[in-house]
Amino acid sequence: MAMRLDKYISQCTGLSRKGVRIALYGKRVQVDGVTTKSVSQALTGNEQVTLDGEPLALPRARYLMLHKPAGTLSATQDSSQPCVLDLLPPALADGLQIVGRLDKDTTGLLLLTDDGAWNHRITSPRRACAKVYDVTTADPIAPDVATQFAEGILLNNESKPTLPATLEQLDERRARVTLQEGRYHQVKRMFAATGNRVVELHRLAVGGIVLDPELAPGDFRPLTEDEIARV
Repeated sequence: MAMRLDKYISQCTGLSRKGVRIALYGKRVQVDGVTTKSVSQALTGNEQVTLDGEPLALPRARYLMLHKPAGTLSATQDSSQPCVLDLLPPALADGLQIVGRLDKDTTGLLLLTDDGAWNHRITSPRRACAKVYDVTTADPIAPDVATQFAEGILLNNESKPTLPATLEQLDERRARVTLQEGRYHQVKRMFAATGNRVVELHRLAVGGIVLDPELAPGDFRPLTEDEIARV
């Protein structure tokens, strides 16, 4: 961790830049036992920094899974419609990012974090993070749809076909679909390209993190260390 001392103190304490300077100039800060007033002192991450004799530590990043209910937007705020962050206590929701998106009417696993690098590992197209969905369609799923998904489908208004996707048919109108990418409304558009229409869409898993079956719609819990490491 290479970081300026003033930024480190601010992130550990919530002090403004002015507040940090006041603390430094007041000789209230020590780095490895040595009092310093240097705002720009570089830290490697191995130092012990104290303020008024109390050791400082960066707050731990937060990682949550949420069972998104239908009718909520995958957005941090909206003036007229409920958003997923409205389902969390305000103090917990503050500063969280939504990892990817689900349509308003789509249910299931949604990940939340304040770790931007972890978010990027999941959402970057180059990482090909697998996403698993249960799909219900308006009409029976044709026998050749699994082959079409595996070969890639050229969606309307796109120049490149989708990456190979897996379709496991569960019954006449239900299937489990695994994607390696996350294009806009991709599952719905893929079925539309086969002449069918999605009427229910539920995300089960993202990159090895599976929606906890104990979570009711609207409920959430922290991820375990093992779940965090899966992506």
